[in-house]
Amino acid sequence: MALHLRGFTTGDTGLITQAAALNQANVPEVGPVDTVKMASLVDMSWTSLAVVDEAGTMAGFCIVMEPGAPYTSMNYRWFVERYDDFVYLDRVAVAADFRRRGVGTQLYREVERLGVGRSWFTLEVNVIPPNAPSLEFHHGLGFAEVGQQDTGAYPEYGIERVRVSLLTKPLP
Repeated sequence: MALHLRGFTTGDTGLITQAAALNQANVPEVGPVDTVKMASLVDMSWTSLAVVDEAGTMAGFCIVMEPGAPYTSMNYRWFVERYDDFVYLDRVAVAADFRRRGVGTQLYREVERLGVGRSWFTLEVNVIPPNAPSLEFHHGLGFAEVGQQDTGAYPEYGIERVRVSLLTKPLP
């Protein structure tokens, strides 16, 4: 089954719905959102990318912000306060059936291609609760930790504390 990378916007309501559902299937690795919040994130993003199959089923997605976005995420703000020229991967999720098939790598390569001329590719990964596969993936791609911060809790998911590792990678 062939997979295709494409951008998506708030006008792609089917992809917004799929991205929100895929996001929810990946909580607490990503923060929870509904379709309204997902559309809002896509609307303020620098780019939103999806990997889909021939039928339009989403295998994975990512949403990326740039400096100046009207985004209030404390992790995004952490980078805004310290870096001038970056792209910030706000969220990425890959469907369980598509993991270890290059979907995440394809998304990241496209962000890096689009980000040529920027200085930094930035993001965060949970260390509490631990997300070891994600940390391993990001370290393998050349990301390095530049800080950590506590970001709250998701008691509705049984998560009493969230701490993230803030990661950067220089862009070519």
